[in-house]
Amino acid sequence: MCAMGKGRKEPSLPIERRETIRRYISAVLQEHTLSAKDMSTYLRIPEKDVYEHLEHIRKTISKDNYRLVVVPAQCERCGFAFRKRGRLSQPGKCPMCHGSLILPPLFAIR
Repeated sequence: MCAMGKGRKEPSLPIERRETIRRYISAVLQEHTLSAKDMSTYLRIPEKDVYEHLEHIRKTISKDNYRLVVVPAQCERCGFAFRKRGRLSQPGKCPMCHGSLILPPLFAIR
């Protein structure tokens, strides 16, 4: 007897969209401030893909007189804010206290 299906999750289906994913992310970020993890959960795409889409959105959004606002990641242990970080992804550890409890950056479009 095969134990197929025990402990296995059903593959999640992507949500149905009528517009491109980057336009959808842009529209959501005009209304809400979210982390990449929140977006990946909601959009059912990998977090890595969200960062790639955000990089592209950041480069192209200025044409419409909007800008991508990034609330910097922050160390939960010492409070260090990663204000000068050029990358959008979450840092691995704090340069001050070397702690790894980092609050993720948040994104919005204004």
